[in-house]
Amino acid sequence: MNGNNTIFGWAFGDSARAGDEDYLATIRDESLENARQDAARQGVQIDPSTAVFTVVSEDNSLIDAGESARGRITVRCTVHVEGPGAEEIHAEGPMNG
Repeated sequence: MNGNNTIFGWAFGDSARAGDEDYLATIRDESLENARQDAARQGVQIDPSTAVFTVVSEDNSLIDAGESARGRITVRCTVHVEGPGAEEIHAEGPMNG
C-alpha cells in the first residue's frame, strides 16, 4: 500500500548570517537534503515541490532544538513523503518516527 505523510528536515547555520539570502538558500537546501536522507532511510520518497521552509532563531522561538542549535539559526523543511508505509511516519520534533 502506498501512503503519504509529512516529515521534517533540519539544518543549522550561523546566526550572524541570518540576513544573507544566498546563505539561507544553502541552508534550506541542506534541510531538504536532510529530509530526503531521512525519507530514504524509512523507505519512502520526498516530493520536493511540497517543501516549506521555516527559519528559526533561538531568540525568537519556543522551539528547543538542543545543543545543536545553541547560538545558531535553524532551518526546518516540512515536506510530503510517499511510498509504502509513509502513513506510519510522523513529523515530530527534530526526529521523524
